[in-house]
Amino acid sequence: MSNDKYVSPLSERYASPEMQYIFSPDKKFKTWRKLWIALAEAEMELGLSENGKPVITKEQIEELKSFADDINYGIAKAREKEVRHDVMSHVYAYGVQCPKAAGIIHLGATSCYVGDNTDVIIMTEAMKLVRKKLINVMSKLADFATNYKDLPTLAFTHFQPAQPTTVGKRATLWLMELKLDLDDLEYMISQQKLLGSKGTTGTQASFMELFDGDHDRIKKLDELIAEKMGFDGCYPVSGQTYSRKVDSRILNVLSGIAQSAHKFSNDIRLLQHLKEVEEPFEKNQIGSSAMAYKRNPMRSERIASLANYVISDAINPAITASTQWFERTLDDSANKRISVPEAFLAIDGILDLYLNVVDGLVVYDKVIYQHFMREIPFMATENIMMDAVKNGGNRQELHEKIRTHSMAAAEQVKKYGNDNDLVDRIANDPAFGMTKEQIEAVLEPKNFVGRAPEQTEEFIFGVINPILNENQDILGIEAEINV
Repeated sequence: MSNDKYVSPLSERYASPEMQYIFSPDKKFKTWRKLWIALAEAEMELGLSENGKPVITKEQIEELKSFADDINYGIAKAREKEVRHDVMSHVYAYGVQCPKAAGIIHLGATSCYVGDNTDVIIMTEAMKLVRKKLINVMSKLADFATNYKDLPTLAFTHFQPAQPTTVGKRATLWLMELKLDLDDLEYMISQQKLLGSKGTTGTQASFMELFDGDHDRIKKLDELIAEKMGFDGCYPVSGQTYSRKVDSRILNVLSGIAQSAHKFSNDIRLLQHLKEVEEPFEKNQIGSSAMAYKRNPMRSERIASLANYVISDAINPAITASTQWFERTLDDSANKRISVPEAFLAIDGILDLYLNVVDGLVVYDKVIYQHFMREIPFMATENIMMDAVKNGGNRQELHEKIRTHSMAAAEQVKKYGNDNDLVDRIANDPAFGMTKEQIEAVLEPKNFVGRAPEQTEEFIFGVINPILNENQDILGIEAEINV
């Protein structure tokens, strides 16, 4: 590999080989050839003729098919240096290999026939790979949530200790957001249509000439092209290009996935600071060049970093869509070549990292319990007070005593760094009439998590498992990260 020119980190460090190939030149140019074959086949099947003789023959189609995947890149590159046009260079190169069919390649079409249809095909394939990885992340998260559905932990509002939840229930919050992203992604996949072959301003005027004004055959042409390329149909109207809102809508979905992943990475980083949950850390991994003991949450930080990129990148196609003029301007091209592929490459890297992190999360239950018991006496005061009332105590008097004891215990924790001694203070106060053992029985963690375990079970069983069961054939992938 040459080290004397810029190479995108998305290829070098983050994106998988599968996603990189989808956006590779080889994939693009092979798809161009498939589209040229589909166009020629459709024109032949619709009886395109001149003076009673067919314009396109089966022999020409077979010749085109024989070189569909055998691209003579050297010829194409040399031609492009002469004519400065990538599509016509590849038309020429294809014709060199297929002399019998040279005259009918790209017949009636514009550059956007191969360019835009290929973009839709590639983005659709890329979304399907994103879907596969997203569902695998959801599967791992479902396993994690199920394994820890009963483990009580402090919940936080404003990052202040609040009414407890369970570790598994917290994971369902991450999972719920991914479910929403999956809904959006599947909708966008289902909505994809080809441009078809619409001509220079979308009027199909060139095909009116080719098919002698036969509207039915021209409409059928788009149907056949879509069918041959595996799509349900083509957009019914367009300018020279498909609406650039398509790109914007797709990147908005990727932005949504990035938002969910970022939120997950934030929580993991905060939990790792608390030493409650930790992302995987390999045997020879170095956390810090200066502080050898450190175990930095670098994978979660990388998720956040790439997510920021995807979220901000989504503005590119939005601006492009809003600034197109009439039937076509070319100020979309350079931006589109960068913003769309890189959003997919980045989200691919995010999902690989997400899968890797979830698959190796380490839960420190004793630390979680320690933190829980440090705070739970304050949260349990209402329960303790009610039990004391049942034993004959006066609620108003006990409420004031609880308030006083709580303030004093909090001072010991915050001002002097001592343990929370609220339980001892209450046990030593005869007004409550409760032993320390009786009070500690009230503090049993599982008594404070509400329906968290049941909510987790119901959500996994009722919402997530049906998705996983329908997609068994794509489960089980392992994430490989480069750095």
